[in-house]
Amino acid sequence: MSVDQSIFKAYDVRGTYPDQMNEDVAFAIGRSFARYLAELYEVSASELKVGLGRDMRLSAPAMAARYRDGLIEEGASVLDVGMVGTEMLYWTVNHRALDGGIMVTASHNPAAYTGAKMVKRKALPLSGDSGIAEIRDLVLAGFDAPGPGGGEIATDDISAEFETHALGFVDYEAIQHIKVVGDGGNGMAGPMIGPIIERISPVEMETFYWTPNGEFPDHEPNPLLEENRRFIIDKVKSTGAQLGIAWDGDADRCFFIDENGEFVDGDFLTALLAESILQKHPGQTILYDVRASRAVADTVTAAGGTPMINRVGHAFFKARMHETGAIFGGEVSGHYYFRDFGCIDSGTLPALLMLELISKRGQSLGEMVGEFRSKYFITGEINSTVDDQQAVIDEIERRYADGEITKLDGISVDYPDWHFNVRSSNTEPLLRLNLEAFSQAEMEAKRDELLALIRA
Repeated sequence: MSVDQSIFKAYDVRGTYPDQMNEDVAFAIGRSFARYLAELYEVSASELKVGLGRDMRLSAPAMAARYRDGLIEEGASVLDVGMVGTEMLYWTVNHRALDGGIMVTASHNPAAYTGAKMVKRKALPLSGDSGIAEIRDLVLAGFDAPGPGGGEIATDDISAEFETHALGFVDYEAIQHIKVVGDGGNGMAGPMIGPIIERISPVEMETFYWTPNGEFPDHEPNPLLEENRRFIIDKVKSTGAQLGIAWDGDADRCFFIDENGEFVDGDFLTALLAESILQKHPGQTILYDVRASRAVADTVTAAGGTPMINRVGHAFFKARMHETGAIFGGEVSGHYYFRDFGCIDSGTLPALLMLELISKRGQSLGEMVGEFRSKYFITGEINSTVDDQQAVIDEIERRYADGEITKLDGISVDYPDWHFNVRSSNTEPLLRLNLEAFSQAEMEAKRDELLALIRA
């Protein structure tokens, strides 16, 4: 069997269906994953219990069936939780103490894509640094003979248990009347988050694209792109809603629109969520990524917590949270992690926490984030196509040698009144710039200065 090696990404396997990924590839990945876990934990594959979930993509049922068949062929037993949001599969792996899990999803990608996110015990993800390359090598090597078989299949509906657990993270009886617009992007948000919100009776939520549909007839399920959030921005404005929330395809990320129709950046959200969590759990450690606004560290410090900077990427965040005991972590990209939720990234908990925060503070999201917008001026992530990325990074290091330079992830340079990070894409010939200053004019001037260097 010929396999396109490009499907093996930094954090998952992903490609177009059926040319790059099909049922035969899924079967091979299933077998390889079982073999990898058995070797990792030094057990027989027959001792493994692996969770399996899928999203709403049209190819997902057939692909999930073949991942399952591959696992069983190697002797592993499978707990199939059906069509769920990604965090529900992760939560199941952690909550049920399974040996691993496969979530059949291509996340926010267009309809033509399929993929799989794989995790080991405690829902720790496989990545290019740990696990994905080994799976790739096993798949490419092929299998000379049938496996031993014998794995068992069980199914379970974990929705009610998941919903109750999620509601336990907030004082939902304190949530007051809030008019909300929700955009599910025809992904998994509707069936995952919808029933939870319905249990909070004061919340008046008008939903759109709430029914899963793997053809995505309305817009692609990627709210990070401006064209995909235009709808919910317009709806917030036209309906007078106090809050807009949009989710990506597999619903493990959510994005917020304030009452004025303004998109709220992920680092500002991290600061607000961290502050609310520290009010309940004083003195805890909070993780944030190298791209983030200083609003995060400043807010965490003021709230009595310990801010800790981290590499970008969910594999790095989850591992660091387990190592340090950090109670919460947030990324600029909209991934938010919760220690007491198994350190998994959730699109459910931030929505609940924001409803609670607005109710308890008696302020709108726009008012809360306005304090950041008036002080911290950020560019957001700006991508540039660069062939010789290392040469550019070396030139940046030379040019800005008078700043405080760190290389935790790409290159970060800090000055008292501005700072920036430049890092390479894992999958494309891109350099990504994030920059912040304490005035709009300074931010724009430094942004243009860096972009001229990067794109020279």
